[in-house]
Amino acid sequence: MKYASIDIGTNTLRLLIAEAGTSRGIRPLIYKRAITRLGGDYKEEYGIAPASAERTFKALEDFKKTISDNGAAEVLATATSVVRRAVNREWFLAEVLKRTGIGIRVIQGDEEARLSLLGVLSVIKDGSAKKAVMDIGGGSTEFIFTDGVALRGAWSMEMGVVHLTEKHLKSDPPGPSELKGLEDEVKGVIAELEALMKKGGVDRRDYSRAKGAVLVGTAGTITTLAAMDQDLQEYDRERINNYTLTKEKVRGMYRYLASLTLKEREKVLSLEKGREDLIIPGSAITLQTMEAFGFDEIKVSDAGLLEGIILQRVKA
Repeated sequence: MKYASIDIGTNTLRLLIAEAGTSRGIRPLIYKRAITRLGGDYKEEYGIAPASAERTFKALEDFKKTISDNGAAEVLATATSVVRRAVNREWFLAEVLKRTGIGIRVIQGDEEARLSLLGVLSVIKDGSAKKAVMDIGGGSTEFIFTDGVALRGAWSMEMGVVHLTEKHLKSDPPGPSELKGLEDEVKGVIAELEALMKKGGVDRRDYSRAKGAVLVGTAGTITTLAAMDQDLQEYDRERINNYTLTKEKVRGMYRYLASLTLKEREKVLSLEKGREDLIIPGSAITLQTMEAFGFDEIKVSDAGLLEGIILQRVKA
């Protein structure tokens, strides 16, 4: 049976059409993504900006055509950070339904984390019991901690690459004070995460390389860094899943990308178009997390929320 899952994120829209059955995993058939920057120019008092919404409506209309052409039996659409925060979210959801016939379920951060974990664990192959999973999004970043099959804790932090870019990166290329402001905010949020972990009974020291834990990253920043590190001319999910990035490589890419102008970043072969500015805060989040938890490596997963949505539906 074919299912279609849609992830409406703050920066990127993603579509997966896959075959799934109750006795096995899922077999991806079609994968599409569109960077619409739904959270661009977002204001708390007004919500989603009209131009950002319009870009997203058009991308969803294209997704709907792909779904219809490929005969998916059920469409499972979710929206995350920016939609759940927006004061005009009911207008946005109603407009999507009117234009495409797609009903969207807005999910909270804890459910987003749990579903992302389902997807990540379906592709990551290693023998470690303890995993710290990081899902960097446009409006928030989810941190998930596991011990074997048990979920020890999950926290959604208001630290997304779209908002960090718009808040801190004003110059082209960004200046030292802008980068310091960005890094300081990321460090502050990670400190908040550590406090939440302690309050939730999760010892952050258990999630380090010294304790045998593995750090896993999913979503656009991590997969883009993995593609850049391999100098991929065309994106290949098989070469992204289970790829290992070192901290030194991440640090080097962060410094290199931050030194370039936006136009220069656009010419970097493996850097996904539309992510030229967002890759800087995404790299900063990755690097600061690795340093805070004592990891020299991060394993990469292209699978996450999209796969988790379908896996949950099949198990229901």
